[in-house]
Amino acid sequence: MLKNDLFLRAARGEATERTPVWLMRQAGRILPEYRALRARLSGFKELVETPDLAAEVTIQPIDALDVDAAIIFSDILVVPDAMGLPYEMVEARGPLFPNVIKSAADVDKLRIPDPEEGLGYVLEALRITKKALNGRVPLIGFAGAPFTILAYMVEGHGSKTFSKARAMLYREPALAHRLLAKITATTIAYLKAQVAAGAQVVQVFDSWAGILPPAHYTEFSARYIQEITEALAPLVPVTVFAKGAWWAVPEFAAMPCRTIGLDWNQDPAQARQQAGDKTLQGNLDPCALYGTREQVKAATEAMLRQFAGGPHIANLGHGVYPDTDPDNVRVFVDTVKAWRG
Repeated sequence: MLKNDLFLRAARGEATERTPVWLMRQAGRILPEYRALRARLSGFKELVETPDLAAEVTIQPIDALDVDAAIIFSDILVVPDAMGLPYEMVEARGPLFPNVIKSAADVDKLRIPDPEEGLGYVLEALRITKKALNGRVPLIGFAGAPFTILAYMVEGHGSKTFSKARAMLYREPALAHRLLAKITATTIAYLKAQVAAGAQVVQVFDSWAGILPPAHYTEFSARYIQEITEALAPLVPVTVFAKGAWWAVPEFAAMPCRTIGLDWNQDPAQARQQAGDKTLQGNLDPCALYGTREQVKAATEAMLRQFAGGPHIANLGHGVYPDTDPDNVRVFVDTVKAWRG
């Protein structure tokens, strides 16, 4: 039994007494307790792959920030890792794949893993977290959208352009679809296993959606997100967050996802018109949290006014930046909680 079910009710599209609030990347570097724990470890991957520690970090923002939901501490790149394409997390540079996907033979080598075998450490972290939360707030599971995962698997690292990945869509579309189909099958099995392990909502992150032209987005991303939402929606509410793909809201509105996340460049009024009765999530500019306490409060209230008139989950338009003052994050959270617009 949940003590605080505001987020879960909003994620189902139900009425709530106030707007629920959480932050993408709330479990992480903004919190001194996270930095202290991380300093004892070899690196990011050790933290992700140690269930007890991942659970501890997941719960830290519930204690420190009093947000209305927990999101499991993990990474979207655990999926290619489990499929047989390992990644490294290089300090100050980000993810790096020593090997990349270049050919049909490379795709053939990839496996669709049993989630308990290839991703059991995430599922165990979910189970531990669910038990430790003891119903305080709902628990969110997540995965990367198939195109975003492909982008890393083909490019090999973060990029401003992902030109190698995008070139594959033009030069070898059939190969891209084969890879996307394998990623999608893995992701569906993984998210279903997350639900079985305790996730009450799942979110699909399409972090690099905005680098694609709309026609390519429909062909190489949205169709696979549709498959994922169709598979998961009978089990739990599904949120889709596609950064930069403002034109795709009508496509998401036609899917069985329940919540559509917005980045800070999207117009809430336009999204509300396009999304119908879906719940909207977002979309404060993360940089607004660099302001004074008064400025953060004013920006948060302005955001909340824009979302009036339909179900809303307050969040940022992307993950909270690591050098953000935790006190300003608390102002954001407290302002949302006090709002009765």
